[in-house]
Amino acid sequence: MVVSDHSGTVDLVSSPAALASVAVGRPVRGEFTYVVPDTLSGRLSPGQRVLVPFGRGTALGFFLGPASQPAEEGIKLKPIQRVLEESPSLPPDLIALLRFAAEHYRYPLGEVIRGALPPGLSKAEDEKEARPDVQHFAVAAVTETPPELRRAPAQSAALAYLLAVGGRAPVEEVAHSIPGGRETLKKLASRGLVRLEEQVLKPGVREGLAQGRPDLLTPEQDLAVKALHYSLDMGGFQTVLLHGVTGSGKTEVYLRAVEHALAQGKGSLVLVPEIALTPQLVGRFRSRFGSDVAVLHSGLKDRERLFHWQALRKGTVRIAVGVRSAIWAPVENLGLVVVDEEHDPSFKQEDKLRYNARDMAVMRGKQAGALVVLGSATPSLESLENVRRGRYRLLEMKHRVDDRPMPTIELVDLRIERPRDGGPVTEEAPILSQPLLDAMQQTLDRGQQTILFLNRRGHSTFLLCEVCGLTLKCSECDVCLTLHRAASRVMCHYCGLATPVPDRCRECTGPMLRLGIGTERVETEVAERFPQARVARLDRDAATSGERVTELLAAFARREIDILVGTQMVAKGHDFPGVTLVCVVMADTSLAIPDFRAAERTFHLLTQVSGRAGRGKDPGRVLVQTYNPDSEPVKRVLAHDFEGFAQQEMEWRQALAYPPFARMAAVRIEGEHPEQTAGVARMLGDFLSRRMPPPSAGVRMLGPALAPISRLRGRTRWQLLLKGPTHVALSPLLARLEAKLEDIPAGVKVTIDVDPGAML
Repeated sequence: MVVSDHSGTVDLVSSPAALASVAVGRPVRGEFTYVVPDTLSGRLSPGQRVLVPFGRGTALGFFLGPASQPAEEGIKLKPIQRVLEESPSLPPDLIALLRFAAEHYRYPLGEVIRGALPPGLSKAEDEKEARPDVQHFAVAAVTETPPELRRAPAQSAALAYLLAVGGRAPVEEVAHSIPGGRETLKKLASRGLVRLEEQVLKPGVREGLAQGRPDLLTPEQDLAVKALHYSLDMGGFQTVLLHGVTGSGKTEVYLRAVEHALAQGKGSLVLVPEIALTPQLVGRFRSRFGSDVAVLHSGLKDRERLFHWQALRKGTVRIAVGVRSAIWAPVENLGLVVVDEEHDPSFKQEDKLRYNARDMAVMRGKQAGALVVLGSATPSLESLENVRRGRYRLLEMKHRVDDRPMPTIELVDLRIERPRDGGPVTEEAPILSQPLLDAMQQTLDRGQQTILFLNRRGHSTFLLCEVCGLTLKCSECDVCLTLHRAASRVMCHYCGLATPVPDRCRECTGPMLRLGIGTERVETEVAERFPQARVARLDRDAATSGERVTELLAAFARREIDILVGTQMVAKGHDFPGVTLVCVVMADTSLAIPDFRAAERTFHLLTQVSGRAGRGKDPGRVLVQTYNPDSEPVKRVLAHDFEGFAQQEMEWRQALAYPPFARMAAVRIEGEHPEQTAGVARMLGDFLSRRMPPPSAGVRMLGPALAPISRLRGRTRWQLLLKGPTHVALSPLLARLEAKLEDIPAGVKVTIDVDPGAML
């Protein structure tokens, strides 16, 4: 493609001249051809950021390599204006990965590249060094929080964070987690509780390599480590699925593999679902590898992200640990890629470039000739199918460290156990069954801790008129409003709309019943039932800042909280030895979601939260409250039967041609005007149906139809689904659809989501 020029004027450049292929950081598809002026001859390398004329102004561009002369005669090309950096921001292996992502996920290449870069490199500006290769660290001078800090919550939280990550962390990292963290650390330093240090980063520096390194591994850990070491020694691309039960010591296996890769002079990339909630993991890597670890996530300040990126690109740091966006980290000489909790849905991005970081990790390993390790206690069905087909190698760890037993899991049938008085189930009806209350009391009597899990925030999940049956819904979205009693508001958890709690129905003035349960209501009932217990809640409403999250988790780890009520935030990545009782308050909340992955995600979540129990010396116990005791996920979780659940779910998926036995693409249509949006959806459905390949190709179209949530943030939503045996089978149809989107009215937005993660 030659350079586009919307102004109608072009600069004529004398020829012959060298030509450059450039991806422009704008939402336009294709690569553009520019002239390389004499002043830049010999200065361009693939991956460099350049400034180019585009339309009526200029734009950030990315030099991809030489271009051939356009086939059309008389084409007048514009020159690259200048180079924005001396060395490329993007190494060749990353350019190859980003090209693949742009093509696979149907997104403009220039925007894909720009989105992969950290702040400071994603704009049309000259590159600046974030700072010298010096980092400021905070080091705890004590091993526990002294009592006098109880009246200084910010200082207590900052010190707790340091202790949680092994006693040492960069000041910038603490400042991200604790608002006002820099000043707080200075106050701690003045008290002698923290030391502030400066450290010059040097390649290969791994002070404290032995810190926290166990002398002995379990037999299963030892076998897994030897297998990964052998794969690293052999070299070349391979993907290994590490299926280890919760508490089996998968993190130590990752650490030993990273050690071995470093010994070979290779870099490592470790992806985790939610790094802000797992300081222990970062702490373990930092205590093992010191300053050779870069932490990457969007919560860091812009200059800190740029600093880590530059350190990785220069080879000063060789290990990157981060969330899904860290898949684009410029790790030098990449030899190992680890994806922890590979099943987690947060690895799928749901806007702009809708990529799955797990899948990109496998592709990056393939392109780099690296070992890829996917770890999980509940692997995704896609990964299991790849094992069955021989694409991945399976390593299993079926026992916990120190032979700790798996927790016993018991069913509480709410159809029988939940008290009823014959009237409507209002907010006064108890939600904690008698077996659960008895178990909680026994746990308190033993001085042990309890986690209550419910994946719904708020007090009551909907309000219903007792007279006319009207449900209180969001005016902008097709969802019920949730009551937050502490704030005296009803809120939409999709668009954020909040209004005062109505006393009466707006249609008939009848009384409003408060139905459904959320974490706020569970916390209230627990506090009433156990007034002597120390109760806290961890969800996005209670933990509105990094400081509060850190403070709650640290207090729970110090056993200053007896009962913790929470959402998914309590289910992932935490290791609390004092927890012996876990209760799933309502196992049914995710089963009724209109998504073919609902059962799989329910099983994953129940297993993960159950795994928080019994990680110390005392055995664990799990109670699962449900109205659907015969559902497959619940039955299989009770028996710790992942294999049985996976087999049953696979058979169902194969019968209905859903992933992993098919590839999918969702076409989502949304607009402000319902009639116009519906018209576009039907037009696209008709367009695709007339271009479907023959039935023998195995490609099917479902829809178009209204989306399960048909209205969101004031916009009507439709969708249609394309299913095929392979991506190759869907590709021609998606290419035709992309070309057709140029005819879509401006008021309607159409997006293509390849390998969609959710159907809502």
